[in-house]
Amino acid sequence: MNAIELLGQLVDGRRVRGVLFVDENTGRLTFKADRQSKTRHKDVLMKKLPWGWLKASLKCYKHYSSVPNDLTIGEQLAIIDQENELVKQALIENYILESD
Repeated sequence: MNAIELLGQLVDGRRVRGVLFVDENTGRLTFKADRQSKTRHKDVLMKKLPWGWLKASLKCYKHYSSVPNDLTIGEQLAIIDQENELVKQALIENYILESD
């Protein structure tokens, strides 16, 4: 926050949270505003999968899967295909429930 914004808020009668101090390097009076934390919406777990999860955020769906390296490539691909089918089914179920 720069000085003009700070003075504008003070003139308007608003409260401004922060620290007012004398800077050791410049010797000038300095105001450091506190950062206002924005509330973040948590992702909603839609379905727990055998090898991961499917979550819904405000903007998109998130699909995560983790497959062990000790499996053969064929087994890994089969697991990934199964996970994708489960995700598709969960999205269809969610769409049907929301449309009712």
